[in-house]
Amino acid sequence: MNDSINRDTIRAAYSRIRSRVRRTPVLHTAAGDFGLSRPLTLKLECLQHAGSFKPRGVFNNLLSRDIPPAGLAAASGGNHGAAVAYGASRLARQAKVFVPETASAAKVERIRELGADLHVEGSEYADAAALCAAYVAETGAMELHPYDSPQTIAGQGTLALEWDEQTFGLDTVLIAVGGGGLIAGAASWFGDKVKVVGVEPEGAATLHAARAAGEPVDIEVNSIAADSLGARRAGDLVFDICREGVAEVVLVSDKAIRTAQQALWRDLRLAIEPGAAAALSALMSGAYRPEPAERIGVLVCGGNVDLATLENHS
Repeated sequence: MNDSINRDTIRAAYSRIRSRVRRTPVLHTAAGDFGLSRPLTLKLECLQHAGSFKPRGVFNNLLSRDIPPAGLAAASGGNHGAAVAYGASRLARQAKVFVPETASAAKVERIRELGADLHVEGSEYADAAALCAAYVAETGAMELHPYDSPQTIAGQGTLALEWDEQTFGLDTVLIAVGGGGLIAGAASWFGDKVKVVGVEPEGAATLHAARAAGEPVDIEVNSIAADSLGARRAGDLVFDICREGVAEVVLVSDKAIRTAQQALWRDLRLAIEPGAAAALSALMSGAYRPEPAERIGVLVCGGNVDLATLENHS
């Protein structure tokens, strides 16, 4: 595993950002909930500022790097852009955010509400990333990578630090994977203490494909969770960490994701986006089958969803 991101760097990141982020709660479910035979511990990062875990990595960047006069720039499927807009507004900096046309209306509106200069163009995240790179080259703005930078990964790792403090004795945590910054941060914190399992949509199997190939590879993305889990290629640093730090990656169908999303709304009144339901869907669908006494934690990573859409699918 990459030694540049470890418990010490994650502790330092948490000290840096803790006054800027919420210490999100955990919820202990009972056996029988969601049709499962075991209790679970849910980490509700959907309650974080800007609606997802992303402000952790954003603030760790903003508070540890020099911000140039041209301000900030970011490419995003939606959640990272909202976090950049939120961080920039709190630190009185300007930010330009690039998102593809596939970004959900709820996330686009969230970015606008938070005050960023929003640019919507391209059919997928990779197109937005190319536009962002060109803008950075032209203006000298500081690019905030959504997943493949040490500052971002260490910032996301603070979620695992919190979770560890809040819950005693987890054996396994299930975490949805997009570009992989969050799971890389979690793996860097948990190490050998807790098994880290990645969950990806069948139509956005970025890390799964990289592990099969032995290196990051480009994939085709087609999933209802693409606006949060739709990176076309795993990051090099992410892969370096996850190659050893992630025990396995399981794949779930869009149908299973939607079923879990509806269950969280129906049973807990948690309004979450499809990507945030992926981890729970791995248990509900049987894509991940725990041992009988295995103590499971599930990350609920984002809540930027259009409520009308959620109700229509219930």
